[in-house]
Amino acid sequence: MFPSCCSKEPTESGVKRRSVARLLLGVFTVYLAHTAWLLYSFLNTKPCDEGPGEICVSSYLSARPRLQLSVYTCLVPDNSQLNLAFRIDPFDPHSAFERQVNVVIPEETRANGSLYAVVYIHKANVSPLDDSREVHHAALLTTYISPANTSSNSKHPISHWRPRLSITMMSEDFTFNKAGLPSDVRRYIRISQEGRRITYLPLLLIDELSFRVRDLMEINRSTANLPLTISYEGISLRTFRFWVHLHDVVYSLQQFAFSEEYIDEIKETLVGSNLYLLVLTALITALQLICEFLALKNDVSSWSKKKSMAGMSRKSVLWRSFGTLLIFLHLLEETSLLMILPVGLAACVEVWKVFKVFGINVHWRRLCVNKLDEDERKTMEYDTQASTYLSYLIYPLCISGAIFSLAYLRQKSYFSWIINSLVTGVYAFGFLSMAPQLFINHKLRSVSHLQGAVLMYRGLNTLISDLCSCAAMFSSSGSFLTSHQLSCFRDELFFLLYLYQRRRFISKGRRSECGTHGKKVKTQ
Repeated sequence: MFPSCCSKEPTESGVKRRSVARLLLGVFTVYLAHTAWLLYSFLNTKPCDEGPGEICVSSYLSARPRLQLSVYTCLVPDNSQLNLAFRIDPFDPHSAFERQVNVVIPEETRANGSLYAVVYIHKANVSPLDDSREVHHAALLTTYISPANTSSNSKHPISHWRPRLSITMMSEDFTFNKAGLPSDVRRYIRISQEGRRITYLPLLLIDELSFRVRDLMEINRSTANLPLTISYEGISLRTFRFWVHLHDVVYSLQQFAFSEEYIDEIKETLVGSNLYLLVLTALITALQLICEFLALKNDVSSWSKKKSMAGMSRKSVLWRSFGTLLIFLHLLEETSLLMILPVGLAACVEVWKVFKVFGINVHWRRLCVNKLDEDERKTMEYDTQASTYLSYLIYPLCISGAIFSLAYLRQKSYFSWIINSLVTGVYAFGFLSMAPQLFINHKLRSVSHLQGAVLMYRGLNTLISDLCSCAAMFSSSGSFLTSHQLSCFRDELFFLLYLYQRRRFISKGRRSECGTHGKKVKTQ
């Protein structure tokens, strides 16, 4: 028997880490399978075939009744004090239209009040209040916007006019199984029964995705009439369910305190994309979240076990911590809590790594700095040498970028300008922070001090982001590409260099180890 000099027995901690990774991978696979099943059932709603034991619910529109569409305005949507603003008779559910009308603004609305629109679908020549089969939907025609989003000098939210009312209704003649009504349709459906025939009334929906903050019009005391564009479109069951889910997404974003401007960007992305592209985007986002989570878990686990900082670039760790904190401050004033929390968690981890790499221990009422050994001092020399070479390129680029961004100072405060300039520098030149670490790897002829799993997960995440960014750039004007997304391009070149170093140094180390110790040993 001959011992294998190039193989190592897996340690207990390594087995545990692999078990956790496999568990997370299994959970993610189950999640993807469950999501795929939900999407399949969503895209393929089975109609009722009137078999034995099945109760079918047909569409009220299948009898082709003569209908009328009426739009009323009111201060409170309670079927009282309704003012007719628009009607169309006869109303064809299959024919789209767009009309513009002038709406009289009540005195209460002009005094910074609200105004509602109530859309009725009912029998022609019959008041909607007297029709037992009418369906209606109420929507706000006004929105309160804070002074930060307007040009007004008022300190209180001001009522603004929504100049567009988009109406959608499911015009497809679809027969449901009463026992298998989709949950997203059930809340919109109303059942009517005459004898043994069971029908559902038209599924009506006001499209909130067409609303944009930039289209709002300020309402003041002198405003007597305002224009309102009323549009209608008949849609299929699949499209209706799709719009319902998109409205739920927008509502969830509002509950998480996303700004109206950010929600507008998301609306434009959702409305301009088809269902299959959105599904692909959701799957890619889930994959990126898994990769980021695994990278963060392995990063914390690896750094918590480090006893020596030999081979680790202090300048790279410090720069990464500084850049993450700047991005956190930048997002703090532009986005919501949902996006701030992950970046804030990453910033805390990077600050903790700074304490680790500089050997700073926080004790009660005092700070202690650990002494460096010979390997760590040699690493510091290489780190300083690489940083000196890099500064010849970094300083001119940062100064010229700050001068170029002076136009931003006219619109924001000095603090915002400083943060914006620094963040722009991080996005543009942040990839250079990896150069000292690669220089140290080259000098030490080793990459064993780095956590390969972390870099692999982050490299995969970066590759996915780059592919998505390139696809978006070629498929549209690229209006939804932000600087935060474009910053993914900074890591790829250096990641490829790391892979080259890893293959070269690990392969060389294995050959050296086998050549020195790989001798035959006689067995007794």
